[in-house]
Amino acid sequence: MNRSKKLCIALSCGVIVASIAPAVAQAVPIPNGPGKAVSKPFYGEVAKANPVPLNAIPQNPFMAANGTSNIHNDSYMSDTYTGAGPLGKNTKVSSVFARGECASVTFNTKGQIIAICILKHAYLTLMEPKSLRILSQVKLPEASTNNSGNNDYTELAGGYFYLDNLERAVVSTATRHLITYAVTKKGARSTFTPVAGLDFDLSPYIAEGDTIQSALPDFNGNVWFITGAGVVGVVNPNTGVIKTMTLAGERIGNSFSMDKDGSVYIVSTAAMYRFSLAADGTPKVDWRSAYQNTGVLNPGQKSIGSGTTPTIMDGGRVAITDNANPINVVVYNTDPNATTRVVCEQPVFGVNASATENSLIAVGNTLIVENNYGNATLKSTLGGKTTLPGMARVDIAANGTCSTAWTNTSVIAPSVVPKFSAATGLIYTYTKPKGPGKINRWYWTALDYRTGELVYSVFVGNGLPFNNNYASLYLGPDGSGYVGVTGGLARIYDRP
Repeated sequence: MNRSKKLCIALSCGVIVASIAPAVAQAVPIPNGPGKAVSKPFYGEVAKANPVPLNAIPQNPFMAANGTSNIHNDSYMSDTYTGAGPLGKNTKVSSVFARGECASVTFNTKGQIIAICILKHAYLTLMEPKSLRILSQVKLPEASTNNSGNNDYTELAGGYFYLDNLERAVVSTATRHLITYAVTKKGARSTFTPVAGLDFDLSPYIAEGDTIQSALPDFNGNVWFITGAGVVGVVNPNTGVIKTMTLAGERIGNSFSMDKDGSVYIVSTAAMYRFSLAADGTPKVDWRSAYQNTGVLNPGQKSIGSGTTPTIMDGGRVAITDNANPINVVVYNTDPNATTRVVCEQPVFGVNASATENSLIAVGNTLIVENNYGNATLKSTLGGKTTLPGMARVDIAANGTCSTAWTNTSVIAPSVVPKFSAATGLIYTYTKPKGPGKINRWYWTALDYRTGELVYSVFVGNGLPFNNNYASLYLGPDGSGYVGVTGGLARIYDRP
């Protein structure tokens, strides 16, 4: 039984879908499961903002503003915010059922949320950011073979989408199309409308059964796409010309990053790559570097290989984790002419106890890595169970040496994409303590960037509908926190 079918059974999908109209007058909250009365609402203490200097990340001119454009915030996939997030001061939580897990979230300049929410089907969704009221939902195209509604999100729509510089959602669909949707008004109601001339059929270049993993624009406006079966392609949106190449015998399980010089960084199940465009517009490999790989699928990862989207750092470096035992944070020199490709490798967590399926956070010359070991299936966190703990900070010195600055061995984050706020100096993650008993508690958690110590945890909800199941968390323009959960989306915000 696959992921979405199990979720449908656990969440009573028919009831959820029936309870949400395409646009609802009020947000329907996600109900708590058993155990709320014995779930401590707050751990720790109210944080005091302790800002951390953060170099500006170049703004991709073809994407929405950094921090609002895609699941990893920007083209460098830094997972950082310059703005603030919740400090744990009189913090409140609200939520909305949204026909599925709102795993990928962006924000337009009105502050509205544009997300893809996926369970039995995939819906492009427009929400009011404070009330979480759903303003519009449009069902995305599905493959003709999807008759049972039991496919996972990669078969329903691309696991990633982005908001472009005109605040339009660029979505890779299960029909192997790349479609741009604009928010339009029909009377007093908002809806999503496909933009004429910006529906690119990629099916001639992608085998049936393969899926588009991610699509993003480089700094020159070319839209790159990658597939699970290792196809790397580029669409010229002005001419419609499409060029591809294939990584023979390798698969791709993550997104990718793009530097301001036009280079693109992609990690496969075997190696780390830097790409650029050849003169005829075809993707060209600038360098390839194989990483350590045990060939074992660790519980908590989706593929036998790196579980991270490449993260571009300051100083001409890019980083991933490998699939060694224990895993290493691996930092590469991006220069095509470098005599030494690997800058350093730093092991994190323990033997037979380390895995990550989430991008690294890059803060200057430091990297934050989360341990997801043990999150094999949804059952891994049911019945009061949880996964192995671990969050670590790795520092890279000017001479290229790596060292572990700290490791938090108590915080347990089964699968969330963590984020960092430079304004508060906090790392935000989503945690699940064990029990008590068979109770399943989920918390929004803040760690001190400098020490790794837990600052506070705020209770979000009990039960499977509050499992984030590999979704990310986000900081909105007003400082609210958001996390995609299997029931929809939760908001975490401070009050005076």
